[in-house]
Amino acid sequence: MNLLSAAVICLLALALVLIGVSRIGAWLIERRNPPVGAFAEIGGARIHHVHVPAPPGADLPPVVFIHGASANLNDQMAPLRPLLEGRAELLFFDRPGHGWSERGGGNDTPQGQAKTLADLMGRLGIGKAIVVGHSFGGATAAALALGHPDKVAGLVFVSAATHPWPGGRTSWYYELAAWPAVGRLFSETLAYPGGMLQMARATDCVFAPNPTPDDYLNRASIPLVLRPAAFHANSIDVQGLYAFAEANAPRYRDIETPTVVISGDRDTVVYEEIHSLGLARDILGAELVWIKNLGHKPDWIAPDLVVDAIAKVAGKDVDLDAAARALEARIAGDRHGEGICIDEKPAEAELAPL
Repeated sequence: MNLLSAAVICLLALALVLIGVSRIGAWLIERRNPPVGAFAEIGGARIHHVHVPAPPGADLPPVVFIHGASANLNDQMAPLRPLLEGRAELLFFDRPGHGWSERGGGNDTPQGQAKTLADLMGRLGIGKAIVVGHSFGGATAAALALGHPDKVAGLVFVSAATHPWPGGRTSWYYELAAWPAVGRLFSETLAYPGGMLQMARATDCVFAPNPTPDDYLNRASIPLVLRPAAFHANSIDVQGLYAFAEANAPRYRDIETPTVVISGDRDTVVYEEIHSLGLARDILGAELVWIKNLGHKPDWIAPDLVVDAIAKVAGKDVDLDAAARALEARIAGDRHGEGICIDEKPAEAELAPL
């Protein structure tokens, strides 16, 4: 046996070991994070969702939640359901390919996922709803408003990702994992062990400069994204976001619905100066809630502010500026992730509000 043959055999053996580790890891993750809702077949895919019917005397219209990248329905349900249950009909759903939802066909874009959500809402008898989109979920919320305006009574964007950003690049592992063949191999071998090693630190940077809530990873079932199929789907979503934003951002001016845009000025995940300020500029009448020293997760750091925004979109008299200033006072001293998490600012960005 020559050296080249030996090297090939060793690489194959290593790949098989990593595949085995990843499969066992995925099984353990699923055991620890079972489905918490029901399933509906939409467009040939089983879509996992939690539907909370409207209670008697509900004072808010239906509210639908769209989670971000690397997440699932628990990421919004854990902090927000306790504050809204009893006030409105609620729908939390795993975007296709995430959590416990199957990917299905036609769900590789925000438009496809928006159609799946619109069909799910129809199946459940939900007419118009206030739609809350966090991060990547903001793009899907925008797609729903553009493609299915009959389903949208209002919009709340939370740290949204909706506009083209300089260069259009994403993290190297998303780029690699999105490739058709090599990406699947990467997802089957390295995503789980690498992700487990980096998840805690990466999560801290998602929340920075604010502290990561206790037991966040377990409460939000975040490890579900490390399963090979979910990681691959997540990477395709992230890699395709720029093309969606480039094609659809000019259309946001056509959105005619009450809108609130919530953003911190210290987001280390997305360019808030581009996305959030862009939404506030492009959607006529949108109200921008800009919070100093807040990172990418207002839904966990300030769920009461998100609920206030929902109420404001529903037409209630809510002083969001006063709520934002109170939040700023509470988090003014947060300094988590300093020197580790990078808060990049785009060149020649539109000036943030003072």
